[in-house]
Amino acid sequence: MQIQQFYDKGLAHASYAVRCGRQVAIIDPGRDPQPYYDFADEHEARIVAVIETHPHADFVSSHLEIAEETEAPIYCSRLVGAKYPHQNFDDGDRIKLGSYELHAINTPGHSPDSISILLMDELAQSRAVFTGDTLFVGDVGRPDLREEEAVGGHKREELAAQLYRSTRNKLMTLPGSTKVYPAHGPGSLCGKTTSPDLDSTIGKELKTNYALQPMSQDEFIKVLLEDQPFVPKYFGHDVALNKQGAPSFEDSIRAVPHLSSDAPLTPGVLLIDTRPAAKFRAGHLPGAINLQDGGKFETWLGSVVGPKEPFYLLADSKIALDTVIRKTAKIGYEGNIKGALLAPTALPATSPAVEVDAVREHPEAFTIVDIRNRTEAKTPVFDNALVIPLPELRERAHEIPTDKPVLIHCAGGYRSAAGASIVQAALPGAEVLDLGEAITDFQKQAAH
Repeated sequence: MQIQQFYDKGLAHASYAVRCGRQVAIIDPGRDPQPYYDFADEHEARIVAVIETHPHADFVSSHLEIAEETEAPIYCSRLVGAKYPHQNFDDGDRIKLGSYELHAINTPGHSPDSISILLMDELAQSRAVFTGDTLFVGDVGRPDLREEEAVGGHKREELAAQLYRSTRNKLMTLPGSTKVYPAHGPGSLCGKTTSPDLDSTIGKELKTNYALQPMSQDEFIKVLLEDQPFVPKYFGHDVALNKQGAPSFEDSIRAVPHLSSDAPLTPGVLLIDTRPAAKFRAGHLPGAINLQDGGKFETWLGSVVGPKEPFYLLADSKIALDTVIRKTAKIGYEGNIKGALLAPTALPATSPAVEVDAVREHPEAFTIVDIRNRTEAKTPVFDNALVIPLPELRERAHEIPTDKPVLIHCAGGYRSAAGASIVQAALPGAEVLDLGEAITDFQKQAAH
């Protein structure tokens, strides 16, 4: 028996292949099915089951594509209301995998349709539990992602109460030696304090996970709902897409229109320029938003751009363009790409450079906008900064006074490049400056 974890750092998403002999079950696959096919081929094994712990909000799953390619059935809770062919997998249901068995446990809370999957050996001992977004290492899944009518209209307090019961009555009663394999790691927006470890045991979580400590249901609900991170714009869209089943990954990528660098672009359509900030500042198309290809590109794309908004995607090489198209497809936005193109050589708009000394000596001479998340902004770097988190900036840029130069800052420079470009596009007459990586010096000063 072998458990293989596949980890996508950009989305902090963990998926799994469980192999017993020549049979493989795939759990919570990402958008690109190729790694799972490669794993099965390498072990001369066959994929015989694809299991979804719930319809994911933060990425698009390839469950339907894998099922169509391999003829393996998809298993999910009947509560999902899945529109694709599937077999219900709820309390008491089992899948045989060689001499092992996979047992379904309904563990609602993160979503009303969440299940966990218990791996039992031939002696009926529990070896591992795949907890989806119910239990993470050091945290539990957030219960506030299903409130929109489009994804069920479930109240966060009710789901948090379900999560209390799922953890106490189901997961915490498992033997302490049971390995815990969650669907997310650190940096995921599906939880708030996730540990850097990518697996654990029930015993360790009982000792160290704040959410599993003795407390009443009301205390649990209060603690859990405090300081949850923002919800990106794309989350509800991906839940609906995953209930439907997504089209083939490679086919979707091939369908993206490629344009020449000098092609005329439709006015009013968003331009997402993925080049490094320094290149963008040196020259860009007017109104472009600078979302650099980096560790969290997918999250920020789906936080800044709505699921129904078309956009052009720009990069500075064919390889870079292919990379960002693939990342865009991981959140189900590839159909929004009106055209993918290499950045033209003559780029008319430039961004002014910031004079860091002037900011240090006279911060009051600037309108300072802090675009970090609200929990981060509780520790201000500048007095009197206006806090508008990046995911809200396009909608709220008009609130920024323009009687002084506008200075945008985040925590490390990645978000402020995006933020400055958004504000520049929204307030064309204003002088907009990006403090960029220089913010780290100011944070050190603020700490002293």
